[in-house]
Amino acid sequence: MPVTAGTESALLEARQERSSTVARLSRTALAGLVLLCGITLLIGFANKDRCAGPEFDQWGRSQPDFHERKYADVCYSDIQYLWIGRDIDRHVFPYVDGGMNENGDLVGGSVEYPVLTGLLIWAGAIFANTDAEFLLFSALIMAPFGLATAWLLGRLSRWRALIWALSPPLILYAFHNWELPVVACAVAAVYVVHRGWGKRGVDRPLIDRALVAAMLLGLGFAFKLYPAIFVLPLMFYVLTGGRGGAELPEGKRRDVAGMVRVALVSMATAVAVNIPFAVAGWDGWLASFVFQGQRKADITANSIWFWAFRPDSDPGNEAVQGFISFASPLLVVASFLAAVVVGWVRYQREGTYPWVAVSAAMLCGFLLLHKVHSPQYTLWLVPMFVLLKIRWGWIAAYFAADFAMGVGIFLWFARIAARQPSGMYDSFSAQLVMIGVWGRAALLVGLFVAFLSARSTFEEERAPLPSSV
Repeated sequence: MPVTAGTESALLEARQERSSTVARLSRTALAGLVLLCGITLLIGFANKDRCAGPEFDQWGRSQPDFHERKYADVCYSDIQYLWIGRDIDRHVFPYVDGGMNENGDLVGGSVEYPVLTGLLIWAGAIFANTDAEFLLFSALIMAPFGLATAWLLGRLSRWRALIWALSPPLILYAFHNWELPVVACAVAAVYVVHRGWGKRGVDRPLIDRALVAAMLLGLGFAFKLYPAIFVLPLMFYVLTGGRGGAELPEGKRRDVAGMVRVALVSMATAVAVNIPFAVAGWDGWLASFVFQGQRKADITANSIWFWAFRPDSDPGNEAVQGFISFASPLLVVASFLAAVVVGWVRYQREGTYPWVAVSAAMLCGFLLLHKVHSPQYTLWLVPMFVLLKIRWGWIAAYFAADFAMGVGIFLWFARIAARQPSGMYDSFSAQLVMIGVWGRAALLVGLFVAFLSARSTFEEERAPLPSSV
């Protein structure tokens, strides 16, 4: 291709990078980082385990007063709670014989999560006879994913990975739900694009690295849905030839074929994982998606939609709920498109499509505008604080707002359950919820903008030169 000022700059940058490597953490430092993360995970488990036992009823439910303690002691977890009500305690294999009854309840082994998370749930219950054992075995299964995330972030961003390893959200939510595996998939996708694997590492062709990343994002979709949104920015990164356009196929200005392959591989991975379950039990498999689609923006959703339309957003108000179900996905998609376009403008100015920054902004759009914003979703966002250079004030403020929400919501539920005054002027817990809901919302708007202009905290260890000029 013809030599221009832009390509000369990209070539010079690539040659400079080929002659040097980015400083990395030593093995000892990485081990220390992972150890610190392990300590954080232990604290997180101990926090949730406070709700377990010491006695159990005939169904293996913790006693005494579990339903009061889980809120008042701020030790609630979906893992322990869902031991009863989804046939998990009966060790039913998920989806195959399940479905949704006329009341909209999941029955027969169906759960409200994608299939790989369903398998994790089933695996955690195999040897469990109580909700406490289910919590323990589930934590043992998921902890390696949290540790792997720390290791990957350490390899990518060095000591900045402490933001993950020592973060308050990891204590609050590591074992609140089944988030750690999907976070590991998303971070691993970034890792293979920018570090590769094996001895060749990042010297592997961009398309090879991107296709493996697409597979990881497809697997992430089969744990929880959100990694699928990162596929589109990755496609644009491949289309434009990676950093500085230095990895475009010879003689091409755009890698359209590579972009399409990334999309196809991610979709094929997700489909391949889901097909066996859909074939074995269509109703049970479909029920997990229908359940989430029909979920209301209610008091448990924690989203801006419920609070912005109070008091008309009660679940029984079909008109308002219908509007939310229409407006929420529409605005989520609009935020995605805005992030992608801004990323393209930045690519035209800088020569590299900022796919991780765009992914982070898209995630902010989803968290802000989706009709459900469960507290544990914060774990999805924390790695972006590691991977992108944003001001520490953003991180501290978000952790503070998240803590207000993560603690306040359960203290507030405890007051409601105890039939105590729970209005905004009656309890500090209700005020904490408002700080959490609207504080997070305002910060997500700011972070959407901040991420789109942020630089990465990682650099390719080596940037391969194009084969010809």
